[in-house]
Amino acid sequence: MITLAILKPHCLKNPIAYETIQQMLTASGLTVVARKRISLSKVEAEKFYAEHRGKFFFRRLVSLMTSGPSEVVLLSGNDAIQQWRKLMGPTKVLKSVYTHPESIRSCFGLSDTRNATHGSDSEQSVIAERSFFFGDTIK
Repeated sequence: MITLAILKPHCLKNPIAYETIQQMLTASGLTVVARKRISLSKVEAEKFYAEHRGKFFFRRLVSLMTSGPSEVVLLSGNDAIQQWRKLMGPTKVLKSVYTHPESIRSCFGLSDTRNATHGSDSEQSVIAERSFFFGDTIK
């Protein structure tokens, strides 16, 4: 199984966070299939996060995702979607601190928007998100 992960700009700006996340990925048993650094335009960020349009945090999310480079990673492994989501921890950073203190978001999330990472939530999302970032270059 494949999943898509994004390390958000504030994680790439913090070398300790970035290196620690790489170590956590290695320890998880997930395999990196492909990775690339991207700088999203406002239009691209709005398109990628279109499902959140109209929500109170949408503008902040777009602003964050256009504030610098992100790293998009395709991960492979048994139950890759669930493994990555468990490694990330809950979307809400405060909740992750209490319920998943060893998670990426607990360690490196700054707020519910600047929560360090993104992860596909279903096989359908993986297909759409992989196409968005990698086009037909990765099957």
